[in-house]
Amino acid sequence: MIILVMGVSGSGKSTIGQLLADSLHCEFADADAFHSPENIEKMRHGIPLNDLDRMPWLLALQQAIQQWLQENKNVVLACSALKASYRQVLVLDEERVKLVYLKGSFELIQKRLHMRQGHFMSEELLKSQFNALEEPSGAITVDISEPLEVIVQQIRVSLGIEAS
Repeated sequence: MIILVMGVSGSGKSTIGQLLADSLHCEFADADAFHSPENIEKMRHGIPLNDLDRMPWLLALQQAIQQWLQENKNVVLACSALKASYRQVLVLDEERVKLVYLKGSFELIQKRLHMRQGHFMSEELLKSQFNALEEPSGAITVDISEPLEVIVQQIRVSLGIEAS
């Protein structure tokens, strides 16, 4: 199974994704690692990516997901996947690719981004991410204001996976 943990920057995708992967004893991957150096540079300078910028990134992610599915790997993937069209590229098998949406208010996420250091995503891009966000239907939706352990447990319960 591939668990795609999605949300805007600062919603906790990497932190929650890693904790979830650890709790499931499976691999963790961060979609940021699939970005081109050009895309990272744009984001570092506060320039929002457009769909053309994102397409090679989405196709690289799609290829990774396809390979993981073929190998029957269990992977938690942290990925913004803000638009429905992006998720269509990534959710190759609805039975084996599960979507988890980390939902939070603009104010909470802005506060988190302000405290974060050493990440290429600037606070200025948060507004454009919220503008681009198309909330998914049919996803496991969790409130990111809850403690991390509670969020991971809610995801596990929603996936039908007993606590370890």
